Amino acid sequence: MRLPLSPWLRAVSACLLGLTATAVLAGDWPQWRGPARDGKSAETGLIENWDTKPPKHLWTIEGMGEGYASVSIAGGALYTTGNLQGGQGVVKVNLADHTVAWSQVVTEQKPKHGYEGSRCTPTLDGELLYVVTSNGQITCLKTATGEVVWSHPFSKWEGRMQNGWGYSESPLVDGDLVLCTPGGENAMVVALNKKTGDEVWKCGIPELGDKGKDGAAYSSIMISNGAGVKQYVTLVGRGVIGIRASDGQYLWGYNGTANGVANIPTVVADGDHIFTSSGYGTGSALLKLSKDGDGVKAEQVYFLDAKTFENHHGGFILSNGFIYAGAKHNKGFPICVEMKTGEVKWGGDIRPVGEGSAAVTMADGQIIYRYQNGTLALVRATPSGYELNGKFTPEYQERESWSHPVVSDGKLYLREQNKLMCYDIKE
Repeated sequence: MRLPLSPWLRAVSACLLGLTATAVLAGDWPQWRGPARDGKSAETGLIENWDTKPPKHLWTIEGMGEGYASVSIAGGALYTTGNLQGGQGVVKVNLADHTVAWSQVVTEQKPKHGYEGSRCTPTLDGELLYVVTSNGQITCLKTATGEVVWSHPFSKWEGRMQNGWGYSESPLVDGDLVLCTPGGENAMVVALNKKTGDEVWKCGIPELGDKGKDGAAYSSIMISNGAGVKQYVTLVGRGVIGIRASDGQYLWGYNGTANGVANIPTVVADGDHIFTSSGYGTGSALLKLSKDGDGVKAEQVYFLDAKTFENHHGGFILSNGFIYAGAKHNKGFPICVEMKTGEVKWGGDIRPVGEGSAAVTMADGQIIYRYQNGTLALVRATPSGYELNGKFTPEYQERESWSHPVVSDGKLYLREQNKLMCYDIKE
C-alpha cells in the first residue's frame, strides 16, 4: 500500500528534486562560449594530464553539415549549425544515443562567401533557440521539433559585413530580448522580442575613427554593467562599442583595436573594464568605463602592440585576473597576460604543440587549446609559468579546426565539419 507523504517528507523530496535539476543544469553549455559567454566550464574532476591518461574516444557521428560552428548543449541534447542539403540550417543530436533527432534548413540555398559553411553557435533558451546564418538572417526555432517560429533577413536593416567571409555572430538572449548585429548604418545592433521577432529598438553608431571598415564584424555581444550602467558591448567593423540596454542608446566607442580585414574575438567584460584584441597586426587594449553625465565613456588604460599580444581568432579567457590565449596572428602561441597591467607573465614566444590559431576553452583549472591543424593541448591556468599537461590528436581532422571545444558532463565535444566527436575526459 502506498502511503501519502507527510508535509516534512514532501519538503525534503522537493529539495532533492531541486538539487537534481540543478546538477543536471550545471553541465549545460547553452550558447557561444558557455553559460556566461566567457569560455569557462564549471566541470571538475577532469583528467589532469593527457599524456599520462589520454582522453578516451567514445563516439563519432556524421550529419552536422559543412561549417565551423561550435555546439550548444542543454536538456540532454546538442545543437549546431551547418550547410545541409538544400541550404544552411540547424541540427539537433540526442546525446543519450548520439543520433540526429532533426535537422532544419532555414535558408533557401547555401550561402556563398569565403570559407563556405556555418559559423553561428545556437543560443538555447528553453523551448526556443536562435541562430544567425552566414548570409545574414536571424531565425528562431523550436528546440523540440526544429519548427521555424520567425525569421528576419538582415537586409531588412540594410545590414552589411566589414568584408565577405559571412556573418559569424551567435545571438544574445537577455530577458525578453534577443540581440544581433546586422551592421546597418542605422541598425548596427538590433533588439527583438524573442518570442515574436518584433523589433524593440535598433542602434546606429557614429564615426569611431579611421581604423577598420564599416559594418558588422565576427564577434558576439557581451553584457557589461560597467560604470553602473547595464550595456551591450561588442566588437564591430570600426571597433568596440557600448549600447545602453534599457533603450538601445549608443554610449561609447573605441577604434583602437579595429582592423580593415576581420575583427573577430569576443570581448571580455569584467566590472568597469573591457579587454579587447584583434589580429592582422593590430594588438590589444584594456578600457575603463566611467560615468559621463547621464552616459558612459571609455578610456584606454593601456595598449599592447601586435608583437606583445594580438589574438587572431580563437578568443581569450579571463581567470583570476589573468588573460589566457593564443598570441600572434594565426600562430596560437600560448600566453598569459595580467589584465589590469598588461604585463606578460609568460608566453608569447613559446612555440605551441599545434599549428595555426587556437580556440580556447577552460575547464577544471586548465585551458584547452584546439589548434587549426586539429591538435589539442592542455595547459594549466596559472600565472606562475607555462605548464603543458599533455596533448592529443583527435581521430578525425578536416580543413581548419576552428570550432571551439566544448566540455559538458565530463565529456569533450569536438565539431569537425560534418562530423561530431565525443571524448571522455573524466579523471
